[in-house]
Amino acid sequence: MPTSLHYLSPFQLNAYSLALRAVGDIIQDYDSDKMFPALGFGAKVPPDGHVSHEFPLNGDASNPACHGIAGVLEAYQRSLRHVQLYGPTNFAPVVNHVARSAATVLDGSQYFVLLIITDGVISDMAQTKEAIVNAAKLPMSIIIVGVGQAEFDAMVELDGDDIRISSRGKVAERDIVQFVPFRDYMTGGPGAGLSMAGLAREVLAEIPDQLLSYMKDCRAPQKSSRGSSAA
Repeated sequence: MPTSLHYLSPFQLNAYSLALRAVGDIIQDYDSDKMFPALGFGAKVPPDGHVSHEFPLNGDASNPACHGIAGVLEAYQRSLRHVQLYGPTNFAPVVNHVARSAATVLDGSQYFVLLIITDGVISDMAQTKEAIVNAAKLPMSIIIVGVGQAEFDAMVELDGDDIRISSRGKVAERDIVQFVPFRDYMTGGPGAGLSMAGLAREVLAEIPDQLLSYMKDCRAPQKSSRGSSAA
């Protein structure tokens, strides 16, 4: 329906597409092969209509990678014609999905960046906090881009700039989340222009320090550790 942020208009990109293209164009040059696994969450998916929180946008569970941001955008728009958006809205499955990949490469040779585009609704805050705390020791960062006019209080909390995120009494080893409200960089409202320079600065503001903090810890003498890795 036209009021949905996912509505596909024949005349202009929707809010998710705008954010994906703008932010994706900023970060894609930091990836050598330009192949991006792209997942959706919060939808009933074919063929049986079960609710999934980590389904491949391209429909290929064995290889969810899309070529370039243009490929991700095409897969997203095509998936909207085949899935039914459906709650709840859970973040933890996609965070854990990327964490599992990051956990296989701990030597500093690769670094993973998860981009989440959201309207701010989250149904599994406690589980997402736990997933982020577990992921903080892995070579990964999370960029959350908020679209629409919500308050985004939960996303600010996940960002953890003021108070380091914690779960079950365990504090995250690093700050790995950066939240960016996309509307702050729209010039003149929806359908108008973007402050790309400002958006780029905000999107990339914390990634270098997050990467360096992991590399520093990665090369430090390892103490014996307790606890389990991210699921």
